[in-house]
Amino acid sequence: MALTACKQATGTSWVQSNVGDFGSRTALKKHHLGLLFKHEGFDKVSLRKIAWPVQICTTQSSRFDSTLCDSITTSMPTKDSELLSANESTLIIVRHGESMWNEKNLFTGCVDVPLTRKGVEEAIEAGKRISTIPFDIVYTSALVRSQMTAMLALTQHCCQKVPIFIHNENEEAKIWNRIYSEDTKNQSIPVIKAWQLNERMYGDLQGLNKQETAEVFGKEQVYKWRRSYEVRPPNGESLEMCLGRAVTYFKDNIEPQLMAGKHVMVVAHANSLRSIIMYLDNLTPQEVINLELSTGVPMLYIYKDGKFIRRGSPPGPKEAGVYAYTSNLALYKEKYDEMLQGTVRKR
Repeated sequence: MALTACKQATGTSWVQSNVGDFGSRTALKKHHLGLLFKHEGFDKVSLRKIAWPVQICTTQSSRFDSTLCDSITTSMPTKDSELLSANESTLIIVRHGESMWNEKNLFTGCVDVPLTRKGVEEAIEAGKRISTIPFDIVYTSALVRSQMTAMLALTQHCCQKVPIFIHNENEEAKIWNRIYSEDTKNQSIPVIKAWQLNERMYGDLQGLNKQETAEVFGKEQVYKWRRSYEVRPPNGESLEMCLGRAVTYFKDNIEPQLMAGKHVMVVAHANSLRSIIMYLDNLTPQEVINLELSTGVPMLYIYKDGKFIRRGSPPGPKEAGVYAYTSNLALYKEKYDEMLQGTVRKR
């Protein structure tokens, strides 16, 4: 009961159009969820530090189990005709949690390092915040810190779908990675790795301490290497070059999924995501200089009528947030809050 109801709430489509030969093709149910918006406290374009936690589950008891899913979903609408605005889709963007080189204040770039304990906690917290947002497909970079963040976040999703990396490197990989059970595919979320979403390559700076580098070359020069649009670090990529690969991949692979009504999560890095946000928000090269992304904080966009609409909450974690729900997600939260209140009263 719980699994079936959660599928109805979050969508059951296995994205066949972009996963090669991973399993046989089948007629799949489209599950498009409309979104209701509450606009208090939202500013259209903000150049302050972005920290928009999607405040879905904010209590210490925000872990979903099968009993909770049963209780929440039994009264939920199950037919497409009962849903709102089927022409909208959801895009969640997350910068990976803190990496071991973030902790050491080193230029990381394309060096493949894992998360710290704090980074693991950030990834899990990010998952809790988006635990009732539907996902049909997930994109990560080819770097482990991005992949760890995505996998840990998805362990918190209320539907308990299994994230599965897609391997299309060659024909043998496609065959060996194939799933033959339709039920298993419908209980899974495809995860696609793309090197184009990797962090900006920092060239000769990779592995150097940022503070020590600033002392040697000057803070102004290091700031230009890190934040300017056109200036390249020595033998590295500029943000403009990073944008060229990241945004091209987004347009060619991710945006078509959103256009088809699929709900997507992208987990990547500060500069590849700054590039994508520059495209989504139509920022100028001067505006993107001031754009900073916090590790492990989900950012919500709605794709509707060919446009991206940014939604989120103020930086302060205890400030009133801006909520964006589908009709089903609003019911999820209402039922969930009722259950939590009942649990508190019993104690």
